[in-house]
Amino acid sequence: MKHPIPNQTNSWKNLNIHFKEIHNLHLFDLFKNDNNRFKNFSFNFKNKLLVDISKNRITNTTIKILLNLAKEMNLSQAIESMFCGEKINLTEQRPVLHTALRNFSNNPIFFNESDIMLEINKVLNKMKYFSEKIINGTWKGYSGKSIQNVVNIGIGGSDLGPKMVTEALRFYKNHLNIFFISNIDGTEIFNILKLIDFETTIFLISSKTFTTQETIVNFKTIKDIFFKKVNNKNILDKHFFAITVNENEAMRYGITKENIFKLWDWVGGRYSLWSAMGLSIILSLGFDNFIQLLSGAYDMDIHFRTTSFEKNIPVLLGLIGIWYNNFFNSETEAILPYDQYLYNFPMYIQQSNMESNGKNIDKNGNKVSWQTGPIIWGTVGTNGQHSFYQLIHQGTKLIPCDFIASIFSHNPINDHHVILLSNFFAQTHALAFGQNFYKNNNLKKNTLHDEYVEKFKFFEGNRPSNSFLFQKMDPYSLGVLISLYEHKIFTQGVIFNIFSFDQWGVELGKNISNNIFKNLVNKKKEFNYDSSTEGLINFYNNIKK
Repeated sequence: MKHPIPNQTNSWKNLNIHFKEIHNLHLFDLFKNDNNRFKNFSFNFKNKLLVDISKNRITNTTIKILLNLAKEMNLSQAIESMFCGEKINLTEQRPVLHTALRNFSNNPIFFNESDIMLEINKVLNKMKYFSEKIINGTWKGYSGKSIQNVVNIGIGGSDLGPKMVTEALRFYKNHLNIFFISNIDGTEIFNILKLIDFETTIFLISSKTFTTQETIVNFKTIKDIFFKKVNNKNILDKHFFAITVNENEAMRYGITKENIFKLWDWVGGRYSLWSAMGLSIILSLGFDNFIQLLSGAYDMDIHFRTTSFEKNIPVLLGLIGIWYNNFFNSETEAILPYDQYLYNFPMYIQQSNMESNGKNIDKNGNKVSWQTGPIIWGTVGTNGQHSFYQLIHQGTKLIPCDFIASIFSHNPINDHHVILLSNFFAQTHALAFGQNFYKNNNLKKNTLHDEYVEKFKFFEGNRPSNSFLFQKMDPYSLGVLISLYEHKIFTQGVIFNIFSFDQWGVELGKNISNNIFKNLVNKKKEFNYDSSTEGLINFYNNIKK
């Protein structure tokens, strides 16, 4: 099947023409000429979330052409193909069905002629039953004590998603201490082992394939230390559990079948927090809060699947991102949560987006001649204001920004939250309008007479942003937010004409590292590398003697 090429569509050609016509337009003028701009370019999702896209360098014509591009790239069909379980991950011959994990309808979802909802609900019930026993203290460790600590051992999607959610919803957490080990650097294990005791700790080995090097090495190290401490190999089932597709491999490492929580091939790692990979989330927040998380994601799924593209939040956000990336050559996007609980959110979306859409081969097997996935980065709001906002405001790069905040704080102290939101609103305003707003409206007189210094203090504005304003960051709202970004990424992958759900780009480095490991351990030159790599290896080996 021949897939359409985005930059050969009529819409892409029209966008090039349109860009030349409006790329010098200032946001100040766009707002000045349209009193209803905010109303026309903002969306209220179930009175839980307001999304404002009005501070973007777009017009109604821009949106119209972008929507035509989505039509030419068959976005509607692609959405249905994903939700219906077609094998859209063609390089691995798999469907993409993480949305089935939060399917609250009574409708069956079929894969290989079987209703996968039966299996999903079976695993969900197992998670509920197990988590309740851990949380209420009826599950005992080898010495008869109740569990106090949970350590998740994973990496990538088996780590970033659960860790982000448990931190984002820390306000709702119970008495259990949740820890995450991902890095192969032994320092992470060393530091966590100082905080736990084996008597009251369970370990979740989270690996889709159960062959991921970092996860398995960390697991084996922890298990060896555990046995040396306890000196009893018959009690492994009280403390070690696996979340994986590969049940046989998990059992080969000594984990009993009853302690394995099933995963499926059709769940991508970076989209797996909704599955048994979310067991650490349930143990931290309780099952009911996990269900609320799924519920929020499901409602956004319905919105994405059924809402016309003119009012479809993930579709519009995805299209606007393509507008900047491919026509303004912006290259990066900043995610700026004004919420300390969300400090891991930029890193989580960084993986979701860049691992999904960081591709340079299209679905036809050809090298792309357009920009695909952007570089994603960011940090919590006011910290960033004292770090990199200088570059966003006055630098030479155009950096579209996503601002995220909640109206109500979980931790109201004096006027802290009002000050926080004041900064949130001020930054989007300053980025958009710079000093043009004040000069043109005579709201503020410039009393600085030194024209030389005044040049350095000038803010030109015209820097775009989206604003996401929640009532409160609760489990439901977080589910909405994550699902929204998932579907934005999907939308862009379809328009880019790439496969968003594989990640072959990480394989080469893994394979080479396995060979180099042999060199480092055996101190034998078994493979030939470039002079730089061999020089580094030789320097290491000489010092290590």
